[in-house]
Amino acid sequence: MHINRPKTFASRMNGSAALLLVALALPAAADEAPTLGPLPAAPKVNPDRAALGRLLFFDARMSGDAGVSCSTCHDPAKGWGDGQALSDGYPGVLYFRNAPDLFNVASRNTFMWDARLDGNDLGTLVRDMLVEAHTMNLDSRLGQERLKQVPEYVEMFKKAYGSDPYGGKMYGAIGEFLKTIRTKNAPFDKYQNGDQTALNEPALRGLALFTGKAGCAACHSGPMLSDGDVHATGAPDNPELITATTEEAAQRQITLLRHYATQGVPNYMNLRSDVGNYVVTKDEASIGKFATPSLWDIGQTGPYMHSGVYTTLGDVVSFYNDGGGSVANKDRRIKPLGLSAQDQSDLVAFLQSLTGDAPDAGVPQLPDYQLRQAGQN
Repeated sequence: MHINRPKTFASRMNGSAALLLVALALPAAADEAPTLGPLPAAPKVNPDRAALGRLLFFDARMSGDAGVSCSTCHDPAKGWGDGQALSDGYPGVLYFRNAPDLFNVASRNTFMWDARLDGNDLGTLVRDMLVEAHTMNLDSRLGQERLKQVPEYVEMFKKAYGSDPYGGKMYGAIGEFLKTIRTKNAPFDKYQNGDQTALNEPALRGLALFTGKAGCAACHSGPMLSDGDVHATGAPDNPELITATTEEAAQRQITLLRHYATQGVPNYMNLRSDVGNYVVTKDEASIGKFATPSLWDIGQTGPYMHSGVYTTLGDVVSFYNDGGGSVANKDRRIKPLGLSAQDQSDLVAFLQSLTGDAPDAGVPQLPDYQLRQAGQN
C-alpha cells in the first residue's frame, strides 16, 4: 500500500513517533541550502465529521473486543503515542514497533515505519489500523451495528454524512479528526514565520549545526522536516524483539512473522529482525530502511526510532555522532560527526524548539448504548 511520491517536501508518519533523526549524519550537498519549515498550512476540515471522528477515536467500541481505542496507542497525553518503546497491540498481542505520533499527520506523504501506506488517504490508514488483527481487529460490519445502537452516533452520522453509521464513513470521520492534530506554538515555527526572538542562543547554534556540520537537514528538510523517503541508518532492533530466551520476544516475533506473511515477504520464516521497507519492495537493497519521520514536536514523542531503543534526544544525537549503527544497507553518508559535548547539547536545544504546546489530553464523554424500538433496527 506504499506509494512513495512526495507532495512538495511534506513527509510521513508516521509517526510517534520515531526513527527520529533518520539522517542526522547525512550532510547536505555543499551547493544546496536546505529549506526548513514553516509548517504547512492547516488542511480544510469538515467540523461535523471531525467532531464525530473525535468521539470514535476515543471509543473502544471501534475494536473487536471493545477493549482498546485508537487513543490506546495514540494518547494525546503521551504526544499522541503510547510512551512505550514497543507497542502492545490488540489485547493479547505484543507488537514489534514503536507507535508513531500523529502530529501533522494530514501533511505526511507516507504512513507506517515501513512506508507501506500512501499519505494521500487518511481513511485507508484508519481502516488499516481498525481492521488489522494486530492493532484493533474490528469487523467493520460489527462496528457499524454497534454505533447504530447509540442514538447520539446515529444523529451525528446523519448530520455529517446524511446516512446511518457505515464502515467507510467511520474511517473517514476519524481521518477528518486526525487533520486537527497539529503542532501549535513551536518556537521554531514562530522563528520561521518572522519572530527572530523565538529561538535562544543554544537553539540558534543548534540550528546552524542541523543545517551544517551535523547534516540533519539532508533528510529532515521542507515544511515537515522530512524528505518523505526511506533510509537505513543502522538503528538497532529493540532487545524486546530479538532476545530469543524471553517469552515477550517470542510473542513479538509471532506478530512480526504474521505481518511478513500477510505482506508476502519471501522466506519470511527465516527472518527474525525488522526488515523495514523490504516488506514493500521485496528488494534486498531495502532491508533495514525505514521512513524518515517528521521532527515536529519531537520533544514529546519519545521513545525514539522505529524500535523505540532510545529514550532521550541526547541518546539519538549521540547515536548519530558515533556514525550510526551497523547494517548492510546503511547510507554511505552516515559517518562519525565529531561533535563536541557542547555541539550535541546545542543540537538537542534546537530539536526541543521544534516542540509546541502539549495537546489537550481531555477524553470526551462517550454516548451510551440504548435499546431501539422494534422495527427501527
